[in-house]
Amino acid sequence: MIYSLRDLFREKNVEFGQEVNFSVIKMEQENDGEGQGDVLTKNPVKLQPKKPKLFKVLLHNDDYTTMEFVIYVLQSCFSKTLEEAQEIMLKVHHSGVGVCGVYTHEIAESKTAKVHQMSKKNGHPLRCTFEPE
Repeated sequence: MIYSLRDLFREKNVEFGQEVNFSVIKMEQENDGEGQGDVLTKNPVKLQPKKPKLFKVLLHNDDYTTMEFVIYVLQSCFSKTLEEAQEIMLKVHHSGVGVCGVYTHEIAESKTAKVHQMSKKNGHPLRCTFEPE
């Protein structure tokens, strides 16, 4: 469909002096070939935001941190149920590392810092890291 600015403004009920935002509609200039000048064509473009890169937050096993404290951390920092926290804690205990969750970079960084803060405050050497998924 080809629109002149006047037609487009009339269709959108735009009054003289009113601010207009064309950011949602991709507008291209075309010459109509009759020497009448440029017209605008309306080509709707759906912009898809990029999905953010995700990171796994990992807890690492050590010989000093209690299993109860690991469960407490999983429940308070990662909103895990008791069953989920126990399952992750046992995975950490038996295999040396366990995934607490998958988050965007900023959230993974924040949760890792929170775990370190809690473990330091409670006198545990619990290690928490994050890596790309």
